[in-house]
Amino acid sequence: MGQDHGAFLWTKLSSLSHEEDDVKLTREEVQHVAELAKLQLSDAELDEFAGQLGQILTYAQQVQSVDTSAVPPTPRVLPLTNVLADDESHECLSNSQAVNNAPDADDGYFRVIAVFDDPGA
Repeated sequence: MGQDHGAFLWTKLSSLSHEEDDVKLTREEVQHVAELAKLQLSDAELDEFAGQLGQILTYAQQVQSVDTSAVPPTPRVLPLTNVLADDESHECLSNSQAVNNAPDADDGYFRVIAVFDDPGA
């Protein structure tokens, strides 16, 4: 039980023989997992979660036993398509056009309210 983080349950699962039907977790193992997850569990919850986590690991053991050697890796299940428009160059606005509708402009520049009151600036 001195292992770190989530590797604990997978190490437990991989150490089991494939002949075993159900994975059984002790209350101490569940307490260890709860501490890793920063959970405070009551004694009743420890007992309940021991059974539930055992069922989850039993199912994971079944999934691990499936031969997937003939299944090609699938990086995604949906086809990727580019939903962005093509990059095309266009005429830019002139300086006067850009500041034409500005609420406040001065000598071809946008004038904005000062955000910082820095006497040294």
